[in-house]
Amino acid sequence: MASKSGKTTDQHSRQARIAEMRRAEKARDRRNKAIAITTSSVIVVGLVGFGAWVLIGQKQEEQRKKDAVELARKTPVDSEQTWDAKNLGRNHVETPVKYEMNPPVGGDHHPRWMNCNGDVYKSPVPEVNAVHSLEHGAVWVTYNEKAAQSDVDKLAKTVGSLPYTLMSPVKEQAGAIMLSAWGKQLTVEKADDPRVAQFFTKYVQGQQTPEPGASCTSGVAAQ
Repeated sequence: MASKSGKTTDQHSRQARIAEMRRAEKARDRRNKAIAITTSSVIVVGLVGFGAWVLIGQKQEEQRKKDAVELARKTPVDSEQTWDAKNLGRNHVETPVKYEMNPPVGGDHHPRWMNCNGDVYKSPVPEVNAVHSLEHGAVWVTYNEKAAQSDVDKLAKTVGSLPYTLMSPVKEQAGAIMLSAWGKQLTVEKADDPRVAQFFTKYVQGQQTPEPGASCTSGVAAQ
């Protein structure tokens, strides 16, 4: 039979072990919390860093695009034809006008413009109305039977997505595909010619525009 002093010693021993186990458990908890906090901090810092990296990348990409647009606007379009805007009439007339170039890039014109809010016309449009659209800063895309249907379709898609543009067939023009702005004209053979994109960038509401900001809607629609 165990003595009372022996029982007391065993109780003290158990209590000591329990206390030690509790201390060890608390120490583990503290370590786990510290690890969790450290890990969370690393993740947060990583996410913040990644977000900053993405944001910086986006800003750099936006700046590159802006620089590319600015360069396109400053760089002359290779092989484009230019007419002195001072020699192009701007009177509003309701009588026929004989233009020196085909398609015309300026001159006297009808008081109403062709709708040019990305309008694609399947049939020829009156020149006197289209010229008025050019005065408002539109780019007029024209084509004849020399142009491949795939190129016509591609240009129609591009025009349809751009305000201040219009497109129509002009059977008598010299080139397969021609782009006209006020006082400016470019002839290309294919829709993917890089000068096409530059012409749009440079001349849609470009510096050549006699009446920037004027409307391209509420004019003459398809006949």
